[in-house]
Amino acid sequence: MHLVYPAVLAALLFCVGVYGVLARRNAILVLMSVELMLNAVNLNLVAFDVWLRDTLHSGQALTLFTITIAAAEIGLGLAIVLLVYRNRGSSDIDRLTDLAEPPEHASAEHASAEHASAEHASSEHTASDPDGTAADKKAEAAA
Repeated sequence: MHLVYPAVLAALLFCVGVYGVLARRNAILVLMSVELMLNAVNLNLVAFDVWLRDTLHSGQALTLFTITIAAAEIGLGLAIVLLVYRNRGSSDIDRLTDLAEPPEHASAEHASAEHASAEHASSEHTASDPDGTAADKKAEAAA
């Protein structure tokens, strides 16, 4: 068996997987592209194992471990994607920025806006409730 055929096929699969990861917006398609990349690696492992005529078949054993890791990864990935879709109604990767850190100037503006709204809220409470019992009850309820 020539080593060139499976190596070229694995390279093509890996390139398609990289393109899918970089160009797609849907999280499920990105997970499928990662699986394509892992399958390209598995194909290379088996092809080189056969070409080297390894008596221990270490390439095939490593392929089994890779398949197991890929199955666990796709299971957890799909669970996360389904949870995100259920909460947000979309699995678009570009729209999932809630956990990202805001830019420096945006966080400073956001902090000053929060401070101003907190001062406004506290001035409203003191104007309507001079002894501050309602504000104390609200703080205890929040804690």
